[in-house]
Amino acid sequence: MLLEFLGAAHEVTGSCHFLQYEDKHLLVDCGMEQGPDLYVNQEIPVNAAAVDTVLVTHAHIDHSGLLPLLYAHGFRGRIYCTQATYELCTIMLKDSAHIQEFEAEWRNRKAKRSGGGQIEPLYTMEDVQGVLNHFTPCMYEEIVEVDPSLKIRFVDAGHLLGSSSIELWVTEKEREVKMVFSGDIGQGNKPLIKQPTFLQDADYVIMESTYGDRIHQTPQDFAPALADVIKRTFMRGGNLVIPAFSVGRTQEILYFLRRIKSEFLLPEFEDFEVYIDSPLAIEATHIFHKNVRECFSDEALELINQGINPILFPGLKTAVDSNASKQINFLKKPVVIISASGMCEAGRIRHHLKHNLWREDSTVLFVGYQVPGTLGHALLNGAKEVKLFGEMIEVRAEIVNLPGISGHADQKKLVEWAAAFKQHPPKRVFVVHGDDKVTEHFAAHLHQELGYETAAPFSGDIYDLFTNACIKQGSRMLVPKKTKNSSKASSNVFARLLAAGQRLLTVINKCEGLPNKELARFADQINSMCDKWER
Repeated sequence: MLLEFLGAAHEVTGSCHFLQYEDKHLLVDCGMEQGPDLYVNQEIPVNAAAVDTVLVTHAHIDHSGLLPLLYAHGFRGRIYCTQATYELCTIMLKDSAHIQEFEAEWRNRKAKRSGGGQIEPLYTMEDVQGVLNHFTPCMYEEIVEVDPSLKIRFVDAGHLLGSSSIELWVTEKEREVKMVFSGDIGQGNKPLIKQPTFLQDADYVIMESTYGDRIHQTPQDFAPALADVIKRTFMRGGNLVIPAFSVGRTQEILYFLRRIKSEFLLPEFEDFEVYIDSPLAIEATHIFHKNVRECFSDEALELINQGINPILFPGLKTAVDSNASKQINFLKKPVVIISASGMCEAGRIRHHLKHNLWREDSTVLFVGYQVPGTLGHALLNGAKEVKLFGEMIEVRAEIVNLPGISGHADQKKLVEWAAAFKQHPPKRVFVVHGDDKVTEHFAAHLHQELGYETAAPFSGDIYDLFTNACIKQGSRMLVPKKTKNSSKASSNVFARLLAAGQRLLTVINKCEGLPNKELARFADQINSMCDKWER
């Protein structure tokens, strides 16, 4: 029984773990990397068609975003997740495919004018439609038999609507091993969804560490703090621009904006208008309404039982098409604009930043984690000018960070979650889904605080779960830094090429001892390939 770490190993995004038991191949998450890559991630060690099962902890693209690519490469197995995760994936993966196709089309138009080569989108809408047919939605707390050697159960992780930690009972050679994949763990102070579930026994735990090196500030009452930001912005005559993830964070902000209105926290501007400028956020809000009973917190359910929609209020408007989006920037009165993406890397938010960053009367408010290397991170860290749509924009707007509704548990909460296993200590805790040094720091902190044996694996590290030993070290290769003129797409593709080269070397090493005839044939194939590509 072998566990190999592929993505989100010494990195925050791109979650993907590979489990081999008996003759089965299973993935936990199949996420897309977002923001800059630090290490070269190893490829899935088998053909996509050989993957039998995928378990998805939640719908965020850094956990689900490469499922359509897996399908395009031949995957035809089953994908298990919660009902809400499936519903969110139906809109988020389609949105991702639209972005892939749009960016490829845009780059190809530029390449055609400059004489450059054409590129293909990472995957298409057809791939998304195909992979969605392979989902099997599950209920929380329900034990599901995937095959005679694997049982699973999803429990609420308190991170996002439908988010889960996953328990796995895996049997091989009449030995059962229990594993727990934490997924992304919530801080427990979310206004709409439930608290994270604490589990109490496992042989192995694979857990996130996004905020494993810091303690969140004591959560302030977010609604009055948000009202203060709106008030001083509107008093100047400017707009409040909020970059927010379409799923989860947008709905939480709507909850607090409803409170501001219902509790009369902003009497000077009680009729202020709020624009959701994200088709995905609008669709996600509908899905929130459909999953009230299973996923909402007691506080939110109490409002609903009183006939109050917790994320709806007078003055809330939506911009579905691009024309409606553009008109927002020509309004004569100050408004609140909520748009995606949350890290300002793509989407309509970039247009609103272009129209508001240069204005001294406007405010850009960040309410979530900003990955280093993203535009959001640059703005939060004092960038004086930024480039948007080929134009340098001076940053004159007020830049504000309002923590307090983080989607990820801080170090204290992560330790509390891990301490629930104290009565039945795991053989090892694998720390993933954190910045390079954070994973090492938090693994050491867990060992010191709880006495657990820990590891912070790199991509390609393989552990034998019967012996609790690392039987193969993966790549420690850093992604080559882009030259000034290279594109992000070409950098990602080159990283895949490097990873493929690493895999080829691994295959070559495994061939030692084969008959000379087979070795000679393999060598001829490699040389033939090199002759074709050598420039």
